Amino acid sequence: MGLLSNRVERNEIKPGDHIYTYRAVFAYSHHGIFVGSSKVVHFTRVATSSTSNHEAHSVTEACPTFPDCGLRQPGSGVVLSCIDCFLNNGSLYSFEYGVSPSVFLAKVRGGTCTTAASDPSETVIHRAMHLFRNGFGNYDVFQNNCEDFALYCKTGLLTVERLGVGRSGQASSVIGAPLAALLSSPLKLLMPSPVGVATMTAGMYCISRYATDIGVRSDVVKVSVEELSINLGWGSDQENVVSNSQQIR
Repeated sequence: MGLLSNRVERNEIKPGDHIYTYRAVFAYSHHGIFVGSSKVVHFTRVATSSTSNHEAHSVTEACPTFPDCGLRQPGSGVVLSCIDCFLNNGSLYSFEYGVSPSVFLAKVRGGTCTTAASDPSETVIHRAMHLFRNGFGNYDVFQNNCEDFALYCKTGLLTVERLGVGRSGQASSVIGAPLAALLSSPLKLLMPSPVGVATMTAGMYCISRYATDIGVRSDVVKVSVEELSINLGWGSDQENVVSNSQQIR
């Protein structure tokens, strides 16, 4: 993978890898955990269904390859899909872990990498399948989205601070862009050159995005997946979940 693209071929990914694909002409990316056997566990907003509260069911149209594709538990947005349905005709990309600060900053678009290290693949798959059976709280585009799900499966890290942005790099980018413009505005008087203003805005954008990366944040804790499942609805009771966990920063 290079600095400009994390695109990979299917034969290059391994069980436990964090993968993603772009939707709506690269407007946003959708993330998941590849668990092997052409299956991906991912998190999405799912419409309310009239299906029995005691039966797992599919949320996708009939898949020609896998009869159980799109399977989820009632009331949960964690879905088990085949990789074809996950990609939905999009290209395949691999999220990078343990990158250096220089590489992180060089990848201008958020949601592609993190400086945080990944846990072993067997741990990642265990978390993904456990959350498939028990849920991952309520979907929120800024604080608990598909990238947040994949990042948790890979690292076991959750944020303590409920305000602002979650762990998602692409959500940080959305917030970081206007923040960079706002912070650089007072400096326009000192830098009349358009090039100078653009450079300062880009610099502030990169700094704000880097500051929200889970590899450098001070408001993250390691939480076991079993502890999450015990505290169902953890999104609304997050302080109670993390209070008994070991703070790692």
